[in-house]
Amino acid sequence: MRLRLICVGQKMPDWVTAGYADYSRRMPPELPLELTEIAMAHRGKNPDIPRLMQRESDAILNAVGPRDRVIALEVGGRPWSTEKLAGQLEGWLQEGQDVSFLVGGPDGLADACRQRADQQWSLSPLTLPHPLVRIVLAEQLYRAWSITRNHPYHRA
Repeated sequence: MRLRLICVGQKMPDWVTAGYADYSRRMPPELPLELTEIAMAHRGKNPDIPRLMQRESDAILNAVGPRDRVIALEVGGRPWSTEKLAGQLEGWLQEGQDVSFLVGGPDGLADACRQRADQQWSLSPLTLPHPLVRIVLAEQLYRAWSITRNHPYHRA
């Protein structure tokens, strides 16, 4: 089983790359966390936002495995506590199904991504910058794994 973070945006600042890499490296070999970056559609003067979001959505959905469980990160999604995430993770591990987490760009995810999603998850009612979501998501997945294995990280 693997966890895949599919997100819009490339060429992240060093602090984002380092933060994400730190937590993804901590994941155990039997549960790798992989990052797939999708190029953000260029937003020039008077951009056609729905068309650009559709282009990004097509690329995101092409990166999702045909049998993946899909979790869309959405402000309007259901909030999960860390313990709830740990329970979800344990269930996914038992199923052995790969899980793809979808993170949109500055305008969010297109309807097609939300429709493909098995679940919609909100990390916070706050609007978070999409680069920061990578780090928060990676840390929470590592923390959830640490709970499922009674690892001391969660209590630190």
